[in-house]
This record gives sequence, structure tokens and C-alpha cells, in this order.
Amino acid sequence: MGVRFRIRQGGRRVDLVLGLLLLAGVATGLGANTVGVDWPLDLIQLHAAGALAILLVAPWKYVVIRRGLRRPGRRPAVKWLSITLAILVLIAVASGLIHSTGHLEYVGPLTLMQIHVGAAVAALAVLAAHFGTHVVRPRRADVDRRAVLRFAALAAGAAAAEVVWDSGPGGGRRFTGSVPKPGLLVTSWLDDSVQHIDPARWTLRVGPATFDLTALHDLPHERFTAVLDCTSGWYSEQQWEGVRLSVLLAAAGVPHDGWRSVEARSATGYGRWFGAATLTDVWLVTGVAGRPLSYGHGFPARIVAPGRRGFWWVKWVTSIQPSARPPWAQSVFPLT
Repeated sequence: MGVRFRIRQGGRRVDLVLGLLLLAGVATGLGANTVGVDWPLDLIQLHAAGALAILLVAPWKYVVIRRGLRRPGRRPAVKWLSITLAILVLIAVASGLIHSTGHLEYVGPLTLMQIHVGAAVAALAVLAAHFGTHVVRPRRADVDRRAVLRFAALAAGAAAAEVVWDSGPGGGRRFTGSVPKPGLLVTSWLDDSVQHIDPARWTLRVGPATFDLTALHDLPHERFTAVLDCTSGWYSEQQWEGVRLSVLLAAAGVPHDGWRSVEARSATGYGRWFGAATLTDVWLVTGVAGRPLSYGHGFPARIVAPGRRGFWWVKWVTSIQPSARPPWAQSVFPLT
């Protein structure tokens, strides 16, 4: 009886630890994929350490799963949920680690990042279903001295593994987890397709004013360097040429009469709001690497927002309008 209790207690603790690691992995992954500036707390290293901790716990979870499959009377649904969850977690961990090496980008039509995120989202759904059918509630005994020491050993092992990984195969990534690319890739948010806009017919509405491409080029342009860090898992440093939004709004005669943000909107309907105090550091650009933008990269004009992830860099911009909406009153990730 005592041995059986210890086995069950060990299985419960393994499930609790894996559940916490998976939730922590989702939180740090979302944070690293959203934040465009390098925080003192390196989220992607925590994310990778959590993934390596899952691998360290995997042998114990294998024992738990194998014992559960052999247990008579165990409901088939619970068994299949356990197996499915284990497979999805391993796919998420493996795809993330392989992506961090920069040696493989696509598996068939999908990128490794798409596989990584998709497997993690599916694993969360299965985890919720698994806990719903097989509730594992924390107990006071779960944080006894032995359990705390084991968790500390796991954390130390994961940290050591992360240091080794970061100094070897996974050392080329940025603080967001993205891998370097010498040039820009053509990507769009969700289902936005590349727009082939006729430059002779294109106009830009800025407050009460309207600019054509010639009038936009007549504004004072500057050249600057900025890193485009795409949420699909790559980054590229390029030299851009464009006009600051603060200068553009002044040229359009837009008075600062209480608006809290400006909305940059694409020909596709996609848009993001930028705070009024940030507009000297947000640009509308018409060129990159000494050449005009291509259609895939946002021709005739796109937003460049240094320090923000790629989904802020609106392409094919047709409208920049003041708004009373505060910039925080938008989804962290755009939903359309």
C-alpha cells in the first residue's frame, strides 16, 4: 500500500510539474513573441530552459503513461488524451529547438514556427481536457522538502542545459528567439495577400490632407537602420528610407488637439494604433537597402516601427488618421 501511494504521489507530481512547465512555456513564448525590446529578463532563455526541463522530466512521464496504459479499468479517453498530449508537447519542444538552430525552416508547406505554435496551442487544449477528465489537484504534501529539492535540481539541470544549448546549436537567435536572415522575407499577417498597387493611382490620406507618391517623396526623408523581427521566427537588419510620422502629420496640417493615437491602415484593411508620444520613432518608408520597396515588402509605402515586432509594420499604407482611441485599447496580437 505504501509503495502504491508513493507511485501515485510521484505520478501526480510529474503531472503537476509538466502542467506548470507547459503553462510557463506558453507565457514566456507569448511574451518573447510580442515584446520587441530586449528586457533584462530574457524571456526566450526562460522559454528554452522550460522546454529542456520538459525533456528532463519526459522519462518519468513515460513511466507514468506506461503504468496508466497497463492499469485495468482506465478509461480509453484518458489514455488517448495522455498519449496525444505527450506527442504534441514533444512536437512543440522539438520544433522550437530545431528552429533555434536556424538550419531548418520548412517542413512541407509549414514553417517550423507554425508547427511549434500550432502544437503548443493544441497541447493546451488537450491539457485542459486531460485535467478535466483526470483532475490533479495540488496538495500540501506536493511541496515537502524532498519535492522542493527535486524541483530545484530540475531547474538547475534545465539552466545548465540552456547554457550549453545557447553556446552551441541555439546560439544564433535573437532575444526574441528569431534567427538571422541576410535579406527580408515576404510575409504578411494572417491572410493578407500581396497588394499590387498602381503608383499612379495610389493616395495617402493623412488627417484632412491627401498625398500622392510624388508629394510624399517631396517630404524630408531620412535614412536609418532598423531590425525587422518577424513573429514567424526570423529577423533582418536593413537600411530604410522614409519620413517620421510626426513630420508627416505636421506637413498634413494635423493639429494636436487631444487625439491619443494615430491609426495606420493598409489597403487590405489591416491596421495598428501608435501612441501620440511615439510618432518621432515611427516611420512611413518608401525604400529599403537603397531601392524602392517591392510589392511584397509594402510598396508604395509601409510603416517601420523600430523596437516593435513585425506585425506592427503595416504594409501598403493608404491612411494615417488621428484617433481618440488610446494605443493600449487594441489586442496584443491583431485579430484580423
